[in-house]
Amino acid sequence: MSTRAAWRYVAHTISHVPDGGVVYEVFCAEPGCGQDSGAQDEQESAQDWALRHTGRSGHTLFRRVVTDHARVTRAE
Repeated sequence: MSTRAAWRYVAHTISHVPDGGVVYEVFCAEPGCGQDSGAQDEQESAQDWALRHTGRSGHTLFRRVVTDHARVTRAE
């Protein structure tokens, strides 16, 4: 008995969902530190944390992460 499969490809799009908001985070990238700003609703809050952290620790290397929400919809 043989099995046959039919593949059907359907186009989809992905787009930003404004109502989902955006989350900003800054992570100290200095070896051994591991501190971060935590999730912030405003970019300035995350950046202010990095500036304060530099002032306290002297660390100057950071990784910034911006996360948004997206929705995938089937193309018509």
